[in-house]
Formats: sequence, C-alpha cells, structure tokens
Amino acid sequence: MSKRLAIITALLFAAGPVLGQDGSNLNPGVTASELAATAPVHWVSVPQIAASLEGQPPMVVGFDVDDTVLFSSPCFYYGKNKYSPESDDYLKMDAFWTDIHTNNCDQYSMPKQVARELLDMHEARGDEIYFITGRTKGSGEEKLTGELQKTFDLEKMNDVVFTSSAENKVQFLKDHALKIYYGDADSDMRAATEAGIRPIRVMRSPNSSYKPDPRNGRFGEEVIINSTQ
Repeated sequence: MSKRLAIITALLFAAGPVLGQDGSNLNPGVTASELAATAPVHWVSVPQIAASLEGQPPMVVGFDVDDTVLFSSPCFYYGKNKYSPESDDYLKMDAFWTDIHTNNCDQYSMPKQVARELLDMHEARGDEIYFITGRTKGSGEEKLTGELQKTFDLEKMNDVVFTSSAENKVQFLKDHALKIYYGDADSDMRAATEAGIRPIRVMRSPNSSYKPDPRNGRFGEEVIINSTQ
C-alpha cells in the first residue's frame, strides 16, 4: 500500500460511518447471529423442526437443562465462589448440588427463548417431555422440577432426570424410547447419537461460564439458528 493510500484509508476510518443523502448509514452492519449462520453446518429453525414432525404421532422428546433451556451460569458462579473459588471442585461436592437444588437457585436462572418455542411446539403436539441433566441430584428435596414447570408454564411434566454421567444419559434415552434430544454440549449430541435418536443442538450463550465452547455441528447434527438466547 502506498503512503498516500494509507493516509486516505486512515482518514476514512477516522471519519466514521458513511452516510447517504438522507442521513442513513450506507453500511447496514451485521449481527452476531448473521455471522454465525455463515458456518457450514445444518442450520434449522423451530418452525422447520415442527414441519419435519407433521403427520407423526406424539413421541417422547428430551431436553438438557443447563445452557439448553436455562441460562444457569449465575448458580454455578455462586457455587464456585462459595465452595471452590480456585478450581471446579465444587462440581463434585454434594453440598453444592444440595445447596442449589434445595434452595432453588434456579429461580435466578434465565429461561431461553428458544426453549419456550420448542416446548410450546412439543406440548401442542402432545409429546411427552423429559428434562435430562448431567447434574448430580444432591440430598434433600430438589426444586428444579417445579421451577421448570412454572417457568415454561407446562401443564404436565415428568420429574427432572439426574443422570450424573454420560453413560447413564445414553441408557435413559434408550430405555424410554426418546425420538429427539436437544442439548448444547458435545456430550449431549454424542449421547443422542449413541442412543440412535435425533440430536438437535441448541447453541450455548457466549456468556456461559461453561467452557470451552462446544463445536456446533461437529457431529453433523442440526443446529438451531439464533438459539443462544
């Protein structure tokens, strides 16, 4: 690049956005969701999933909880700071799991909009819905089931299934003849694939405390567009 061209380029950037005669910005910009949709994966929308199920009888479907239906990082942030600030050891402590479940920390978790849309669609179809999580149940009365039912206004639902391991999750999917499993983690997609059912990825929020971020579409699964929220 010549020195003259470099100066002109710098001046253009310094000048800010280029405006049309009516004052409108000639550069429309791009959203994070639009950028994400450029990746070569099998993108689907909730209406497209609904359309793919037309004509099929009611079925059994499953949902992961954390980062799939709830943005629950506030609970895990609380737990880490209280029980093991310097490590993730809190995830192996019964005291942590008992704390967030019996004291209903999930009342502070934010429901994801994509989960509302999916659950409304499946409930309208008459499908049986399970929430299947890798969380440890802990001791005492768990309140996650009631919180999910209230949050998503579900007329009826099964108690939350706490599997504690990927192996247990796969076995549950098989034993209860699920047809679809929604999840955000690679382990969710792997479990559904191993169980021989349809895996559908809900994208994890970039603000989630659960790191590293998963590789959406790595198993060839469908990925729901605009599903980070």
